[in-house]
Amino acid sequence: MAHEAMTTTKNDIERDQSSDRLAASLFAEVFIADQLSRSLISHALPRGMQISHFSVLNLLAHVNEERTPAQLAEAFHVTRGAMTNTLSRLEWAGHIHIRPDWDDARRKFVSISPAGRAARNAAISAFMPIIGEIVRDIGAERVRLALPVLRELRRRLEGDGD
Repeated sequence: MAHEAMTTTKNDIERDQSSDRLAASLFAEVFIADQLSRSLISHALPRGMQISHFSVLNLLAHVNEERTPAQLAEAFHVTRGAMTNTLSRLEWAGHIHIRPDWDDARRKFVSISPAGRAARNAAISAFMPIIGEIVRDIGAERVRLALPVLRELRRRLEGDGD
């Protein structure tokens, strides 16, 4: 009986170690893929556009409605100060419009401008062929099979997958 309990404990330890190695490998691959994809995208972006700028434009184009700076900061997990800096640069470039909230003078609303939508579309046109080639090389079906796992990982990291 003691031997059986010892074997179970040994199996549990081996399973936990195997699980830890798998988790470490997964996160190493995710981190490296993130770094490489950011590098690829930043090199393809129009001159002067940073990934943070593209990310905000992409979100605003996708949702197609106004957001407050606080909502944007929360969506990107950055400080309000960092988001204010990004929004100032985008406004200076004419890529977004910032207007006051007519009901609450303390708040502002941000929307994408036609120039911002054009800049976002130009950025996508610049890097999408490279990403498309990667998907073709890996195989569309394999990518489709990986997406649910990646989405679940993202949701759990966001705290919504509990």
